[in-house]
Amino acid sequence: MSISDDDRPIRKVAHEIGSDLSLLSVDELASRIALLQEEIARLEAEKIRKGASRSAAEKLFR
Repeated sequence: MSISDDDRPIRKVAHEIGSDLSLLSVDELASRIALLQEEIARLEAEKIRKGASRSAAEKLFR
């Protein structure tokens, strides 16, 4: 028996860009800020990794 997409638990979105922040507590805001800072660091690291790959490829084909 396989699990269909309908049977999987729905993942709660931790933060949606542009969402209403007025009902969040200070602790919830701090938690979301930390989450977004971690995501920014992850994105920056991937950008650097891809930039290095691209740079190496450009040097190879010059």
